[in-house]
Parts: sequence; C-alpha cells; structure tokens
Amino acid sequence: MERFFRSLKTEWVPTVGYRSFAEDQQEITRYIIGYYCQLRPHQYNGGLTPNESEQLYWENSKTVPILVDQM
Repeated sequence: MERFFRSLKTEWVPTVGYRSFAEDQQEITRYIIGYYCQLRPHQYNGGLTPNESEQLYWENSKTVPILVDQM
C-alpha cells in the first residue's frame, strides 16, 4: 500500500495539490482506473499491468466442477 501512495504522489498529484475535494476525487479515480491499473506496468506482475495480470490469472485458472446430486 505504501508503494501505491508513493507512486500516486510522485506520478500524479500536482505539487501544489488540487483546487477542491471534488477535483481530488476525480483525478485520483482517473489515476487508479485509467492509468495505474490499465497502463502502468508493475514489477511484481512481471512487467504486466494489474488488469493484464488479472486477465492472465483468470485465463489460466482451473474451474471447479459443480457437483449435482443425482437422485
């Protein structure tokens, strides 16, 4: 979590801050959804973005069969 906040502060938040709380919310949401998860590669994910890593996980995960009682 600390790494996330460091990235947010150094990559996105202006040094003078935001003009309003509403602008703050809008820009931080844009950072998380539009940049951090979609475009920014992460070393932990082997250079993939979080969205790419999650997609790969689900593509490679095995499904668990549903057992149905047969009467």
